[in-house]
Amino acid sequence: MKLRVAVLYGGRTGEHEVSVRSARSILDGLDKEKYETIEYFIDKEGKWSPHPILPEPGAHPDIDVVFPALHGTFGEDGTMQGLLELADLPYVGAGVLASAVSMDKEMMKRVCKERMLPIVDYVTVSRGCGNVVNATRRLPFPMFVKPANLGSSVGISKAHDEPELEAAFALAAQFDWKVIVERAIEGRELECSVLGNEAPIASLPCEILPSREFYDYEDKYLLDRARTKVPAELTEDQTAEIRRLAVECYRAVECEGMARVDFFLEKESGHIYINEINTIPGFTSISMYPKMWEQSGIPFGPLLDQLIELALDRHKRKQQTRFAR
Repeated sequence: MKLRVAVLYGGRTGEHEVSVRSARSILDGLDKEKYETIEYFIDKEGKWSPHPILPEPGAHPDIDVVFPALHGTFGEDGTMQGLLELADLPYVGAGVLASAVSMDKEMMKRVCKERMLPIVDYVTVSRGCGNVVNATRRLPFPMFVKPANLGSSVGISKAHDEPELEAAFALAAQFDWKVIVERAIEGRELECSVLGNEAPIASLPCEILPSREFYDYEDKYLLDRARTKVPAELTEDQTAEIRRLAVECYRAVECEGMARVDFFLEKESGHIYINEINTIPGFTSISMYPKMWEQSGIPFGPLLDQLIELALDRHKRKQQTRFAR
């Protein structure tokens, strides 16, 4: 019998359109000989079609495994993972804790700092902050200003002076009550894919070459002018260190299934910094997570197979846990 895979996509998020594109790539990439697919679309108001997944074990006997292709809030932040846990359904990707920690840029940085992993100097500022300039006085310009809980570079700006900082903060605060302001790193933007549960492995890293001052939403999805190098042109030691740090970051947040870890390689110092970890990376035709694995020897179809196998394996292990006396 074919395995029945429910693909969830859309969502009440600023990354709705990216999610739709990711889902289409996943649906097209799943082997029709192995899988029967069921589509669950969530519109921008949070309405499900054809119907919502119920948080009750056994309520969905027609689903063998769920593949969430939901980026950002209400999909990548642990909320959807919590629903799937209540429904007792196997699902691809990180669990509730890893999803929530990874989605919140401040919490991710705290966890990495506790593990002594390299992160960029930053300040957390709340939406109600009276004066963002004073709150970030110890950081030098330029700075990056980001909503703490969002992806695809939505709401992110680079500030070169105080007026730009105030405008960037006002924009970021529209998307989250908590805003991250961090020192801008002048250098190279690198990414590395991670795959696995208890024994994760890292792909060859890639380099992003933005067409604008930084790799923003327009550059990622609209302009089609950013370039990538897969694999990145790095020394053997740099490649090994990025792969090591990617796995260490993945383990630090207790991730499972998959993630893409993003890095900065500072030009002046040569230091490598972890920027963030994405637990549901893009699966569009231009997304780097599957491209890095393809360069590392795992084509798109077999990659989807492995992700589904990892989801089923984790669920099987959870079945051995007692939830009552």
